[in-house]
Amino acid sequence: MARVYIRVSTDEQDLRRQDAIIAEAQAAGYYVAAVYREKASGARADRPELLRMIEDLQAGEVVIAEKIDRISRLPLAEAERLIASIRDKGAKLAVPGIVDLSELAAAADGVARVVLESVQAMLLRLALQMAHDDYEDRRERQRQGIELAKDEGRYSGRKPNRALHARIIALRQGGNSINETARLAGCSPSQVKRICALAKSANGDKLQLARS
Repeated sequence: MARVYIRVSTDEQDLRRQDAIIAEAQAAGYYVAAVYREKASGARADRPELLRMIEDLQAGEVVIAEKIDRISRLPLAEAERLIASIRDKGAKLAVPGIVDLSELAAAADGVARVVLESVQAMLLRLALQMAHDDYEDRRERQRQGIELAKDEGRYSGRKPNRALHARIIALRQGGNSINETARLAGCSPSQVKRICALAKSANGDKLQLARS
């Protein structure tokens, strides 16, 4: 039994590129119980679909993702807490680049078991740290690029995703809560709040949205 987590960082990116993971999981013999799609930064721990997936997990299930950075780009201590919350449900990770030695460790005794468990922990820590370092490197390169563009008079800021804005407003006008709108639109609750605030500012009292 598997649950597939698919994430991209920005509204402009397309989640469908990662859909091949679902077919690959099924071809490997997994029954895919659910797919969780999300547009949110991996450096955030409060992603609604990620939290929903963890809540849904049952003992013995497997979490499948394209790479470890789809699940976390958090600082190491926070990333380890996130992974622990998955393991606490009795679930495992099936992510390229992460070697699962848990079954070998469980079957081993004494020094061999200690070594296998230590190697497993080290490899996971290394992968999580690399995912966070890559995120920080990307942010720094982006910051440098923006500063250079500003100096050259070429920077105009990020263009709004009008399709996402319209979907969020429609969902809120339809009575959906902030959290439900975020889940359906594939974004964060804070983004829903921000877009609704902008829409209200532009339309005044004419815009009627759900209260919660």
